[in-house]
Amino acid sequence: MRYLVTGGAGFIGSHYVRSLVDGTLGVDVDRVHVLDKLTYAGNLSNLAAVAEDPRYSFAHGDICDGELLDEVIPGHDVVVNFAAETHVDRSITGPQDFIVTNVVGTQALLDACRRHGIPRVVHIGTDEVYGSIDAGSWTEDSPLQPNSPYAASKASAELLVRAYHRTYDMHVSSTRCSNNYGPYQFPEKVIPLFVTNLIDGLKVPLYGDGLNVRDWLHVDDHIRGIQIVVDRGEAGAAYNIGGGIEMTNRQLTERILQHMGVAWDAAVEQVPDRLGHDRRYSVDDARLRALGYTPTRSFDEAIDATISWYRDNPQWWRPLKGAA
Repeated sequence: MRYLVTGGAGFIGSHYVRSLVDGTLGVDVDRVHVLDKLTYAGNLSNLAAVAEDPRYSFAHGDICDGELLDEVIPGHDVVVNFAAETHVDRSITGPQDFIVTNVVGTQALLDACRRHGIPRVVHIGTDEVYGSIDAGSWTEDSPLQPNSPYAASKASAELLVRAYHRTYDMHVSSTRCSNNYGPYQFPEKVIPLFVTNLIDGLKVPLYGDGLNVRDWLHVDDHIRGIQIVVDRGEAGAAYNIGGGIEMTNRQLTERILQHMGVAWDAAVEQVPDRLGHDRRYSVDDARLRALGYTPTRSFDEAIDATISWYRDNPQWWRPLKGAA
């Protein structure tokens, strides 16, 4: 199988690429070609472990560039689209980049895949497209009610995915994951931000009352879910991918402090809440579980491993944190 992975130098995309090439995902791979714009969150060092593998190659570019897409897309069996602007706070202060990359870029990529007859396309999305839920969990049939510019841009991309399947009969599916964590995550996201702040003896900023609820999904489990969709997903279908670990942000902070041996009063600074901050996310991923998906990483084991990775790799995150 010949894979094109757009946004493959970012946190989740690079994990997927490494796992394709090193055999972790257990699929036959003839080629993995990465296309990435290398914006602030894209980092070639994330792909250093596979850089010398003859099956791996890299192209620097933008998914909005139709001419470039016409060069890199032909000859692939699968296109997996991770390319996106992803940080909610950045979307609040500057939404235009999110619309361009997440909406226009997705449209350009879908058009190019259609022109070149790509047999399988998977678009990587987020549970934030659903909005906020007070009780219960969203299924894939729940309405899309995004509340941030980031979430709105991702919901728009998903509607394009649906439209291209229905209009052009493209074999394209989408995924909607809960909050990810793990190594190589850009240190503006909450877990690496808190962990690296604590490593440096700095306080951690907790939004509002800290009672916003998120479901936590280790990146290992996420990419296994993605591969199930690549291998067995239905054309035109969306698939929730959850970790089954719901916590308030306050509980998450307490767990990180406990694992790092730091007291709450010495480390936590409660700050004004994010504008339009969704209160609770919760996904029902029964559709994907019916295809064989089960998350395997326990939070305590995985957060320990994540903390250890950031402690052991300051040369990776310190330059990025200075530029964040």
